[in-house]
Amino acid sequence: MAILEAKQNVVKQLQDLRGLNDELNPAFVLQKPLNVSFEDRPIPTLSLGSTDVIVQIMQTGICGSDVHYYNHGSIGKFIVKSPMILGHESSGVVAAVGSACKNLHVGDRVALEPGVPCRQCSACKGGKYNICPSMVFAATPPFDGTLCKYYKIAEDFCYKLPPHISFEEGALIEPLSVAVHICRQASIVPGNSVVVFGAGPVGILCCAVARAFGAKTIVSVDLVQSRLAFARDFYGATHTHLAGSTTSSVETAAQLINDAHLRDGADVVIEASGAASSVQTGIHVLRSGGRYVQGGMGKYDITFPIGAIIEKELDIKGSFRYGSGDYLLAISLLESRQIDMKRLITGRYKFHDAERAFKDVYSGKPGLVKVVIEGPEGKCVSEF
Repeated sequence: MAILEAKQNVVKQLQDLRGLNDELNPAFVLQKPLNVSFEDRPIPTLSLGSTDVIVQIMQTGICGSDVHYYNHGSIGKFIVKSPMILGHESSGVVAAVGSACKNLHVGDRVALEPGVPCRQCSACKGGKYNICPSMVFAATPPFDGTLCKYYKIAEDFCYKLPPHISFEEGALIEPLSVAVHICRQASIVPGNSVVVFGAGPVGILCCAVARAFGAKTIVSVDLVQSRLAFARDFYGATHTHLAGSTTSSVETAAQLINDAHLRDGADVVIEASGAASSVQTGIHVLRSGGRYVQGGMGKYDITFPIGAIIEKELDIKGSFRYGSGDYLLAISLLESRQIDMKRLITGRYKFHDAERAFKDVYSGKPGLVKVVIEGPEGKCVSEF
C-alpha cells in the first residue's frame, strides 16, 4: 500500500510539473544598485522525494531591506555580487508539490516564511532557527527572492491562509511576524507600558501587537507627524511623541515620561528605527528593571549609555527576523481580527510597475505606508 501511494505521489508531481512546462517565470532582478530589469528565469524544479513546493506568487510587499539593496547593493556583510531577484514578503498559490509532501496540495493558498534554516546546527536545535548561520533567506545575497512568478520553498515554511485572509494580507504576515517576534522578545504582558521608537510599518505593527498582548499604555515616537497619526488612529498607540528637537536624550526621555504619565518610566522600550538618538533616549525612558528590545537596524556601532543599563539593571535583547511560532501567532491575530492589515496597505502596483514602486518607497512618496506588488499575470487561482 505504501509503495502504491508513493508511486501515485510521483505521478501526481509529474502531472503538476507538466502543467508548468508551457509557463514562463518572469522575475524582477537587481543587477546592481539602482539598476533593475525584468528577466525570464527558469521555472524551479522538484527532485524525486522532495518535500519542497512550487508557489505561484500572488502578492509581494516591499520591505526596507529590499529598498536598501536596491539603492546600495548591500546591508552590512550581505553584498549583492551577482544579479538577484528582489522581494521576500509574499503569498501565493501552490502550483506543484514534491512527492514527499504531506500537508500541502496544489491550489492551497499560502503565506511564505522566506527563511529556511539548516535544521541541524546548535541554533536550530536550540529553538532559535532565525539565527541559523546557514539560513537560506529570500533576497539576501546570494539567494534570489520572491518577486517572480514561481518560487520554490520548503513545505513546512508555507502556511495555509484562512479563507477570509486575502493574498495582500497574506504577504504582510512577514512584517507582522517581525513585530510579533519583537514583542515576544520584550515579554509584554497585560498592563505594561510600552514605548515604540519608529512609526514605519514594523514600528506601527509593534504598537498593534503590543495592544493585542494587553499593553495599557503604548507610546509611538517618530519624526513624521502623519505616521504618528496613523499609529494612533489605526494601530493602538495611546500616546504619540514627535521627535526631532535639539534636547538631549535625557531631556527627551523625561518629557516622554511626563507626557505619557509613565511615573518612574516605561516597562518596555522597542527600538524599531535604528536611530542612535532613539537608542539612547530609549534606555533613559525605561524604569529600573525595564526591558529593551532592539529591532531597528542602523549603524553597526553607536555610543551607548551603558552606565544607565548597569544602574537600572535593564534587560537588553536584540530581535532578528522571526522564530518558532511567530508566523502562526501572526496568522492567529489576523484570523481573529485583532489586527487589521488592510489599513496598512497604502500603495498597490502591478508587476510591470515594480521599479516605480521601489522608487516611490525610497523617495518617501506622501501617503505611502506599506506597498504591495501584484504577481505576474496568468494561470492563477482567482482571489475570493
